[in-house]
Order: sequence, then C-alpha cells, then structure tokens
Amino acid sequence: MVKNGKLLEKFENNYIKKNKISYKKALKIFESLWKEAVLLKVLPSKNSAENFKSKIRIAKAINSGI
Repeated sequence: MVKNGKLLEKFENNYIKKNKISYKKALKIFESLWKEAVLLKVLPSKNSAENFKSKIRIAKAINSGI
C-alpha cells in the first residue's frame, strides 16, 4: 500500500525521464494491462456503455441520499 503518494509520483516522474520507451512499446504495455484488468473483471470488456449508465444511476442515487 502506498503511504506517500507524492514520493511515489516523484519516483514515477524520474523513472519516466530516465527510461524513455517507444510509443509502440508503451501501447503494448497498455494493451497487456487492459487485458489483465478485463480478465480480473476490473474493467468491462463488453457492453461498457450500459455499465457506465448503471454506475451513473447508482452515483446519482447515492448522492441524492436515497
């Protein structure tokens, strides 16, 4: 668990500056992370518009105090 977000952000920024990667490599990493998130059911792979609408309805209900 990250306890110091600013320190982590500083580390990430320094790492990015020192370790430049190509767009192609970055895209490959992104695609791999996306696929893993879908497999873990953290991100929807299908019907994402309906999932988004459901989340909006839930958020509205919570924020209205229902």
